[in-house]
Amino acid sequence: MPPHVGVSLPRLVCAVASRRPAPWRPGGHSPLHTGPAARGNRSAPVFTRALAFGDRVALADQHGSHTYRDLYSRSLSLAREICRLRACTDGDLREERVSFLCSNDVSYVVAQWASWMSGGTAVPLYRKHPRAELEYFIQDSRSSVVLAGQEHVELLSPVVRKLGVPLLPLPPTVYCGADKDPGEEQVPERDWRDRGAMIIYTSGTTGRPKGVVITHHNIWATVTGLVHKWAWTKDDVILHVLPLHHVHGVVNKLLCPLWVGATCVMLPEFSAQLVWEKFLSSQSPRVNVFMAVPTIYSKLMDYHDRHFSQPHVRDFVRAVCEENIRLMVSGSAALPLPVLEKWKCATGHTLLERYGMTEIGMALSNPLATARLPGSVGTPLPGVEVRIVSENLQKDGCPYIVHAEGNETETRVTPGFEEVEGELLVRGPSVFHGYWDKPEETKNAFTSGGWFKTAANSREARGVLRAGGEAPRSPHTHAPMSMHMGLMRVCTLPRSAREGRCQGIALSLDTRIPSFGQTPCETLHVTWSPIRRGGHSDTASHQGSAVARPGRDSERPQFSHVSYSTVLRKGRRGTGCSPGMLPPAWGPSHKAPGLASQRS
Repeated sequence: MPPHVGVSLPRLVCAVASRRPAPWRPGGHSPLHTGPAARGNRSAPVFTRALAFGDRVALADQHGSHTYRDLYSRSLSLAREICRLRACTDGDLREERVSFLCSNDVSYVVAQWASWMSGGTAVPLYRKHPRAELEYFIQDSRSSVVLAGQEHVELLSPVVRKLGVPLLPLPPTVYCGADKDPGEEQVPERDWRDRGAMIIYTSGTTGRPKGVVITHHNIWATVTGLVHKWAWTKDDVILHVLPLHHVHGVVNKLLCPLWVGATCVMLPEFSAQLVWEKFLSSQSPRVNVFMAVPTIYSKLMDYHDRHFSQPHVRDFVRAVCEENIRLMVSGSAALPLPVLEKWKCATGHTLLERYGMTEIGMALSNPLATARLPGSVGTPLPGVEVRIVSENLQKDGCPYIVHAEGNETETRVTPGFEEVEGELLVRGPSVFHGYWDKPEETKNAFTSGGWFKTAANSREARGVLRAGGEAPRSPHTHAPMSMHMGLMRVCTLPRSAREGRCQGIALSLDTRIPSFGQTPCETLHVTWSPIRRGGHSDTASHQGSAVARPGRDSERPQFSHVSYSTVLRKGRRGTGCSPGMLPPAWGPSHKAPGLASQRS
């Protein structure tokens, strides 16, 4: 958007809306751009495709615009520095861990690519994590080197000094480099398939966070599945406002556009005003894809309601969003129906919901072109298989009973199990191989047949999965949807709690967060449920949550309705608990939300 000194965004939008007719939104999309193959190696990292996109703008951030050639050459130079620091003469670290702490800008991409070019496994860190957590991640992953963006050197210096790990500050050329043209210089070919690409730490239900080892093939499966499902092309421009230590921000919002030669516009952090400016801007690159967590959409709606109050301004905002933006996605937590409906009214877009976890990548997605069912997360992505099962109480035979199973193209439901609750299992090329250095936890996470146990309870009913004893509210519940629609609208509270006092539809994903500080606790389970007042269900209120309060291991969890603010005050005070360890709805109101644990 052109600079207008002294003119606020709402006043500017109002002025433009007053003199400009509502734009028309053309139909259809550009054909899918697949890009060149990396010499037949289907699992090769995204950087192997960069030179084919040459001088196209890959990234636009606070430092300027950066082409694919820029990213490649700067990453290659940094990879050499990493190998020199590690005295690695053949240029292959053989999956040594490389931790890095960078801001949401070009430095993150260069550090990530350099980690891979040098043959290492990337371990992304997050600037809002307490120092003790950063120390734990570096030590637990046994990182051999730590990379630090210029603004994070001071934070990491005492940590690496204590651990005895070398620190490599990123040079200024990473941000606006004048490196030589890489020409035909290439990273040596490797068998990337089973190599570790990233270790992403996900907060478990108990104990310290576990490192999820994600291979290059896992990333390839998720990226290519999303590129196909969401019709990514080289002409797309995505606005990035999420943290870069979870799958949502790293894979969905960064690696997908870079895979096809698209452009990523990256903000240092979330700002409602800046997001609306980008949505309404006519400057190039013009944003046409956006993804965020539900809390961000709520904050954007708050800004919209406060600053775009005049009817003709709202009409203008909606028309511009309808014309310019082709895809808006919500993930990492359940999307409350009121937010979905308000967003549809404000922008003309029905948010596309999808489901994934750190351990499984992206598993399910609503359709791109056809109708989306509110309160659902769609069908399996290419290559993903799902099952709904329950424990077989008989001692002989298979340990579980299959209620329903399916993949991208078909669904099979066992007669008599259409409305029987069970656990969701997932299998496919995007599913991780194991937790870092935790063989027992890895073994317990899978069935003998290789299915990952998500611990999410689901049930099938006439093509819609029910949860909490009530189907998601929708006029389309009888539509010919697959069994997967509504899959993750689940409630996984202990059965005693479900049978006792938990009533009403569960509107949110199960969220599990670890014990606060060093206090042992039972698993915390959270759902959003209507609060009953005077015998009536207040379906518009979502301030009540069924929460297992922290307690000693010997205590049984107690459940009660409490407000998010109450939980926040009780849980965060003096505990060293980072924002990312709390569900989005619990995050501080003045900051961008952290991502819910074990969700991506």
